[in-house]
Amino acid sequence: MHIAAFCPPYASHLRAFSALAEALAARGHRVTFVLPQGRGPDTDHPGVEVHHLDLGATGGGDQLRAIASSAARTDLLCRAAGRLPDVDAILGDQTEPAAGLIAAHRGLPLIGVACALPLDPAPGVPLPFLGWPYDPGPRGLRRNAGGDRVADWILRRHNAVIRDWSARFGLPLRERMTDCLSDLLTLSQTLPGFDFPRPPGPIVETGPLRRAVRQPFPADIHPDPDRPFVYLSLGTVQGHRVRMLRLLSEACRRAGAQVLVCHAGGLSPRAAAALNATWVRDFVPQEAVLDRADLCITHAGLNTAMEALMRGVPMLAVPIAFDQPGVAARLDHHGVALRQNRRTLTVDGAERQIRRLLHDPAFRTRARAFGPGPGTAAAVDRIEAALSQAQGLVAAQ
Repeated sequence: MHIAAFCPPYASHLRAFSALAEALAARGHRVTFVLPQGRGPDTDHPGVEVHHLDLGATGGGDQLRAIASSAARTDLLCRAAGRLPDVDAILGDQTEPAAGLIAAHRGLPLIGVACALPLDPAPGVPLPFLGWPYDPGPRGLRRNAGGDRVADWILRRHNAVIRDWSARFGLPLRERMTDCLSDLLTLSQTLPGFDFPRPPGPIVETGPLRRAVRQPFPADIHPDPDRPFVYLSLGTVQGHRVRMLRLLSEACRRAGAQVLVCHAGGLSPRAAAALNATWVRDFVPQEAVLDRADLCITHAGLNTAMEALMRGVPMLAVPIAFDQPGVAARLDHHGVALRQNRRTLTVDGAERQIRRLLHDPAFRTRARAFGPGPGTAAAVDRIEAALSQAQGLVAAQ
């Protein structure tokens, strides 16, 4: 089967899609990524190809700039629909509505992938980028409806593109991103039970989608086994926040912990040295580090949060943008982390939270209850079953 893969050209999304593509190709399928010029998947498997399009800037920066560039990318993908290869199905990131629009236009089955928190609406579940708690009661429903109205205003440019192309493709009216989601199958990188409660639907929680390649713990880092070892990372986009990293490093030092800071290339050597952390690196094999960590201090990015939970590592969550407030709310809901507003972050406050997380075993006990997720192989099983079901429905018509 030939499958087209639509995902934003960001490292974390490409990593998950590359794992799926490689596993699908290993089972005899052919996968073609649709990406901007200069971007490619993280695999060289011969069954994985790239169809490049001139999609302009790839976004990044703050949330509003990212929204604007995402709307433009959706428009360009839909304009290029007639030039895309002939495929049997589409594997689409939930944040790229062009996948759903083009799948409907071509009459193809759509498999969704939620690299961030799932976008699917559900009673009592707030939007992913809001740090609100789960509340299915009347007050929570009113609150969430207000959040939806604000989101529609913020996303009005993207919504206009979706409305325009649903009309051009001759589809029933689609007005927002959630109208372009799969009703067949959506793979979520959340661990089973991590998301807020939802009614039965197409979402399957697989945990992180990764290739079966593991790197060893850094040979030049030697944690003292008699002192707590803390891993501090703000992800691949926010590693430039030197003040926040310096403050959190100092809080770790005061709490008697040794801290490894990973800034993902966001700091100059001079700024990195000024953090006064035990170790500072641009990149580290995160999973190997989390295998040894007593605590993870994170921006509440979904990838880091899930990789920590898989290993039973409690967290101090300091969300910054995108779906991070929603991830932090779920970590707090499960009692596996403490949540801290970045705008009120202080050394003294962070030190108290770090000490509590290190010395209260309940956080680690609750984190250990999650364990590893089904993973990539199980996700591919689900994809094949869903596509077989879709083919059967078409044949029966």
